[in-house]
Amino acid sequence: MIARYKRELSVATALGLLLLVLAVAAPSFFGADNLRAIGVSNAPVLVAAIGMTLVILTRQIDISIGSQFSICGVVAGLLAKEGIPAPVVALATLALGALFGAVNGALVAGLRLPSIVVTLATLVTWRESLRWITEGETVRNLPETFLWLGMGRPAGQAFIVISSLVLLALVAWGLRMLPAGRAVYAVGSDAEAARLAGIRPRRVVFGVFVLMGVLAALAALLTAIQFRNAQTNEGAGLELKVIAAAVVGGVAISGGRGTLIGAFIGVLLLGAISPALVFLKAEPYWEKAVQGAIILIAVATDAINLRQRKDVGASLAAH
Repeated sequence: MIARYKRELSVATALGLLLLVLAVAAPSFFGADNLRAIGVSNAPVLVAAIGMTLVILTRQIDISIGSQFSICGVVAGLLAKEGIPAPVVALATLALGALFGAVNGALVAGLRLPSIVVTLATLVTWRESLRWITEGETVRNLPETFLWLGMGRPAGQAFIVISSLVLLALVAWGLRMLPAGRAVYAVGSDAEAARLAGIRPRRVVFGVFVLMGVLAALAALLTAIQFRNAQTNEGAGLELKVIAAAVVGGVAISGGRGTLIGAFIGVLLLGAISPALVFLKAEPYWEKAVQGAIILIAVATDAINLRQRKDVGASLAAH
């Protein structure tokens, strides 16, 4: 059992060591206000990381989620300013996210194009389209009827964090207990074997991209309700953070292996790095460098482990 969750345990150990260093060098890091701010700011990241985990489990990638996030947040703000009720705004935003995911899924699963190429193209297309339509202008002065869960209200902050954790628990349960969840692992492990077992790999891949779009939109909503303004560049760099959280948490880039618990621990680790740098009086620009290094180390480790398993398999087959 311990060997099965080796990556998750190693990441949890790294997080524990970071917290131990902070406890000694910067105990003020553990102030209630700071911990609350870290939880609230990283709840949307966790939601997006759930979707990214599902995509990576099917041996795909989606680097367009930052653009999806930005557009959905701006659209939600524009709809709210038009006086549309908040529940309708939420449904429309989630539907827009599903549409973005469906476009990616149709190109990847339907036309069998490489997901990294497709999502790089849609990343640029959607980002530049948003910049052209809005001329880079921030959507300002969102109405109180839209912000009633945010703006620093304790009940709103609790809702944002708890809703992300409930979603994590539900999707983690579904991956383990539902046929659709097991199909995600099967397709990522061996798409042809999954097809022979009666699973439709292309349908599974399309579905996870749609769900990724919905979760990116939900993450945008959870961010938009916290602030008076919706910025057009709010999602910049989000893709790096959620990919790093997933792979450092043990989700194999090669597909078929990993857990949402590992991704959750990865979000906690990465979410603690930026404020930790501030409390340790280090330059904040190191955050992106650390994220990139984490991705590189995690991918290299995954590749080494995959090669070792192939060597073991070949050795057993030879005997």
